[in-house]
Amino acid sequence: MQRKYSRQRESIKNFLKSRTDHPTADTVYTCLREQYPNISLGTVYRNLTLLTELGEIIKIQAVDGADHFDANTMRHHHFVCTKCQHIYDLEMDNIDSVLNVASAGCNGRIDDYRINFYGICEHCLSNEKDYAINE
Repeated sequence: MQRKYSRQRESIKNFLKSRTDHPTADTVYTCLREQYPNISLGTVYRNLTLLTELGEIIKIQAVDGADHFDANTMRHHHFVCTKCQHIYDLEMDNIDSVLNVASAGCNGRIDDYRINFYGICEHCLSNEKDYAINE
């Protein structure tokens, strides 16, 4: 089904393409309000949902339950900091062998996969060390 062109939807997609920090809907809304003062948070949420359904962006859920968005739809994996909730793209060798392992335990057909790794980021670890030294 062909969708009617939407300048706001295109702006949301372009905004996400310009970022590597995986912003939340609230961040997208706050930043786009400068360009579109009348845009509503509901419009941002609807367009993020549509873009996700169309496969033009990826939705990533952080530990705190907030959805974050990524315009990079190529298969890649993420590291999610369980302290600050920041999400980073992981540069790593191909791990497609995990698909064979998962397929062996699945009665259906696996078409794709995304893997998130969870832990504490370098910045938060550094802050913990600084805090421990200052005690």
